Amino acid sequence: MSETSRPRLPARRRTLALCALPVVLLLALTLFAPLPYTLAQPGETADVLGSTGGKPVISFKGAKPRGKDDGKLLSVTIAATKPNAVVRVGDVVDAWFRDDQAVMPRQAVFPEGGDTRKAEKHIAKEMRESQDTAVTAALRQLHRSPKDVDVTLRLADVGGPSAGLFFALGIIDKLDGDGTGKGGLTGGHTIAGTGTIDAKGKIGPVGGVPLKTQAARRDGARVFLVPKSQCAEASTRRPAGLRLVPVGTLDGALGALKQIRSGGKLPSC
Repeated sequence: MSETSRPRLPARRRTLALCALPVVLLLALTLFAPLPYTLAQPGETADVLGSTGGKPVISFKGAKPRGKDDGKLLSVTIAATKPNAVVRVGDVVDAWFRDDQAVMPRQAVFPEGGDTRKAEKHIAKEMRESQDTAVTAALRQLHRSPKDVDVTLRLADVGGPSAGLFFALGIIDKLDGDGTGKGGLTGGHTIAGTGTIDAKGKIGPVGGVPLKTQAARRDGARVFLVPKSQCAEASTRRPAGLRLVPVGTLDGALGALKQIRSGGKLPSC
């Protein structure tokens, strides 16, 4: 009995198949390999003039806070995946086509890398430093001394330095209001915003601004104070009905709030 031979692929087709195999394997690895990115979305907002856990977000020793402000000063956040979370190509592509998600380099969000505990410690440290700087900037603006006024700031589940500006505004609102003794800084409005602040009152850029504008509008804000250098970035996904007001210093932010209270002319991004 003669043995039946199997049909063989032409040499050219075999060569093409062998050449294509590494490409297919590379594509498969690319699709399923973890990437050094973090996915972020609009996070929570917190009224720095309000309370948390039954206690005021901002409280004092050595000074008596003035009356209640009828408006709100909303500090805004982003919610990011954990530093050790696996992000793949499919996740990144999906986020590109959504307005409520963004892809950010993991190192930009978590400088300590993929170690969750180290990342949390780093973020908490940035928050403490931001609070200390905000206190210094606010008291300096009011010509008060930290020796005479002890400020305590409480804001759970928030990390990093981006609440600095609104901590400073909240301190000024509670101690001095609009400077006339007649009312607060907000004029009864819900004002949101973000920005780092240094001891001299200079406002600096932060991450995730377009997502933060969405969180602000979702929670009732119609005005958003944004660091001047990030006007263009903030405008990319600006929600309808939210006005972006660029600010570069604490004094400039107070000036913008004064214009809001009086109905005056405001700069816009």
